[in-house]
Formats: sequence, C-alpha cells, structure tokens
Amino acid sequence: MAEVTVILPPGVGLHARPAAMFVKAASEASMPITVGRPGEAPVDAKSILAVMGLGAKAGEEIVLVADGDGAEGTLADLKALLETAEE
Repeated sequence: MAEVTVILPPGVGLHARPAAMFVKAASEASMPITVGRPGEAPVDAKSILAVMGLGAKAGEEIVLVADGDGAEGTLADLKALLETAEE
C-alpha cells in the first residue's frame, strides 16, 4: 500500500474542473485509490460525487492511498496533477 500527502496549491480545490481531471486520471488506474483529509474517512478517488463531496479547498492537506502494482507511480502522477492544476 502506498500513501502520499498533497497540499492543494493556491486557487485550486477539488471542485468542478480540477476534480473532474483528478477523477479521470484516477479512473485510468487498475488499482483502488482513495482520497481524504488526514484523520477523516477516505472516499473513492474514482467517484466524482465523492471527491467533490470532500469540499477540499486550496491550501488544505489531502491524503491519497493506493494499493497494487505501480501504486507509488500512480500516486506520484496524481500528486503532480493536483500540484499543477489550475482553476
């Protein structure tokens, strides 16, 4: 199991377009992936409704977790996507 923490950059939260891009990228992975705030129950990163329901805003910390072959690389790609996303 792999885990990575991401701090959402200024101006980017997990809503609308950034969430859709994130979910699309997560859905391309064959392994289960979750996303959530530290200390809270994670949600399915492949579900647009679940990801948008987090209400994660710019500057907040989120945790991505994946389990399977290539999990580390997949999480690194998702982290990079979030860190370079724009509104």
